[in-house]
Amino acid sequence: MRLTLAQRETLWAFAFLVLPLAFFLYFRIFPAFQALWLSLYEWHADPAQRRFVGLEHYARLLEDPLLRKALANTLLYTLLGVPGQIVLGLIVALLLRRVPFGRDLFRAIYFAPYVTPAVAVAWVWSWMLSPHFGLVNELLALLGIPPQPFLQSPRQALPTVAWVVVWQNLGFQVVLFLAGLESIPRQYYEAARIDGAEGWQLFRHITWPLLNPVLVFSVVIGTIGYLQLFTQVVNLNFTDQGGPLNSTLTLALYIYQLAFLRFQLGYAAAVTVLLFALILLVTLLQLRLLTRRVEL
Repeated sequence: MRLTLAQRETLWAFAFLVLPLAFFLYFRIFPAFQALWLSLYEWHADPAQRRFVGLEHYARLLEDPLLRKALANTLLYTLLGVPGQIVLGLIVALLLRRVPFGRDLFRAIYFAPYVTPAVAVAWVWSWMLSPHFGLVNELLALLGIPPQPFLQSPRQALPTVAWVVVWQNLGFQVVLFLAGLESIPRQYYEAARIDGAEGWQLFRHITWPLLNPVLVFSVVIGTIGYLQLFTQVVNLNFTDQGGPLNSTLTLALYIYQLAFLRFQLGYAAAVTVLLFALILLVTLLQLRLLTRRVEL
């Protein structure tokens, strides 16, 4: 049977998709099912000694105070970090659009921390935030402000970590919003100005609605990143991972401690399933609530 051109193109498309699809299934989907399977067992290196425990690990989730602490911290990171980096990113993008020259240079400066390894960023900020010889406290001393404990304080540690993550991700948000702003046709602004709109009215009725796709992407990606927060938390306070009184402990860090420090792989897998369900639920809710049709 002779295939049409459209049929041949479809077959070639599926042929080229087979390899990336196999890669995705093996390295993404299969480990997810493995974690679900592992959460039903009391893991042991010897397969003969692995014990099926059913939902015992999930029942333990309800009684674990350290898990509740990690979950609360993770949600607080998200509530502080996502709005912070989006608001600052949008403000900086709007200001950069008004810069008459050197815009690409400023864009590169803001984007540089984002492409810098997170471990290096965390170690530099750890030194800068030191309560004894850190640069930040030296600058505060010049303003007459007493030294702050920052990462050594149960009250200040989490906001400090959140600020460092916001600072590192700011450049990504700036680039996103600049791309979104530059994609808005100038004719809309010109027509609105003819009708007498200025300043805030232009932003409210044109800029903000047409930035909705960028905003949705930014919120979703940012939320997923904060719910999986790990590297900065570990390296900002390397000698006290989780911070004083577990004030910076996250779900991802708790999973690491359970699996590789306490070797409770079955329970760690159950916490992993909880984190996966949380990310999935929050993402679906955000897509449902934030996505909207724009009518001009």
